[in-house]
Amino acid sequence: MNPKNTSASSGRVHVHKRQSFDRKHLSVDVYTLACERTAYILDNHDRVQVMFSGGKDSTAVINVALEVAHSDPRFERHLPLRTIFFDEEAIPQETADYVSRMFARPDVAGEWYCLPVQHRNACSRTSPYWWPWAPEDEDKWCRPLPDNAITHLPGFQVWPQEARMSIPDMAGLLAPPPHTIASLMGIRAQESITRLRAVTKKAVDNYIIQATGKTAQGNLYKAYPVYDWKHEDIWAAPKKFGWDYNKAYDLMEMAGVGVSHQRCSPAFGEEPLQKIHTYAQCFPDVWAKMSERVPGIGAAHRYALTELYAYKDRPEKPAGMSWPDFITHYLRKFRPKEAASVADRIQKEIASHYRRTTNPIVYKAIHPMTGLNWHFLLTIAMRGDFKGRKQAGARCAGKDPAKLWQDYTAEVAAIRDAGTAHEYGYSRPWPTDPASLVVDIVQKKR
Repeated sequence: MNPKNTSASSGRVHVHKRQSFDRKHLSVDVYTLACERTAYILDNHDRVQVMFSGGKDSTAVINVALEVAHSDPRFERHLPLRTIFFDEEAIPQETADYVSRMFARPDVAGEWYCLPVQHRNACSRTSPYWWPWAPEDEDKWCRPLPDNAITHLPGFQVWPQEARMSIPDMAGLLAPPPHTIASLMGIRAQESITRLRAVTKKAVDNYIIQATGKTAQGNLYKAYPVYDWKHEDIWAAPKKFGWDYNKAYDLMEMAGVGVSHQRCSPAFGEEPLQKIHTYAQCFPDVWAKMSERVPGIGAAHRYALTELYAYKDRPEKPAGMSWPDFITHYLRKFRPKEAASVADRIQKEIASHYRRTTNPIVYKAIHPMTGLNWHFLLTIAMRGDFKGRKQAGARCAGKDPAKLWQDYTAEVAAIRDAGTAHEYGYSRPWPTDPASLVVDIVQKKR
């Protein structure tokens, strides 16, 4: 829900719990907390920079940072506020227009990077990466190169393609020592279990984390000042405080895209791919070029929501084939390097499961302790999940344990009765009394 039709209750941004595994009720609103965190960051780092995507979350971050920077003379050393935008090329023109407006502000020192950084291409298993603004693909660029684009960065290698780094890996190039530098980022715990865990690691007040990656040198920190904001907060704040925002969200709102699914980033990755049709609907100009930009995009547009890409449906396993063999069949569709990476991820998931329990992995029902099933592993084998956004254990969160055990033991019994236990890659005798599995686990916890 966008600012023009959203209001903040009682004149304040909504109050929410801190999003961590040890959630606490706080008698203060999230805007105030974000300002307090940002002030701490500005006080305790030599320099700060905002990683600005033009999206709704980084909109909150930059506006809070500017408010705090102007609030006290001791913060004036951070003005104009260094703001970094990585232009991902296949983005709506509304995003570029919004970034231009923000960079035109006198209190913002904008850096507009157009570099061929490595991104995931989930449209193709044989071409699993793409690079915005890649010089070899200039005839396919989705937009003209902006006039103020920064196209070279010391330490960033353009050739060969395999040497091109991702944004996290190249982050250190933007933050050379000896200064301590904090990158303010719009990471919110509500977005995914991966982001929730990012703010529950050992850190300073659980929102400042030392950056890692190929170029990190120990002086760079990632800071998440709005990590506990909800979708309602993200859109109530622009309404209450009169912030400018990316008008691409208005188009997605009118197209019926839910608030939690609105994205302005390129739709070529694993998760954005399921919303690729919204680009064709909402942003026809950029879509006309996107439709030819990366290998496999045509098929992805037609079949992204089918079993071909492991969304909604999954392909049916041939009768008599084991689940490990079925998984291997899909791994072979990747290039050898990526196939090995995905296979290693799957092996670790299985090993983690059997470290916690001796219960077999079944197809549909998720295991109540580990969240694992062959349906999940098949999804990983088909999509790759190279960014590690899918977490088996997260699928148990918020679910009734009794119902999970009921579904799980029922499927174990059904497999036993069907005589297909040999297809599940289970090295022990198949349980004859599935109900005893629950008792055994309860006893082990005592």
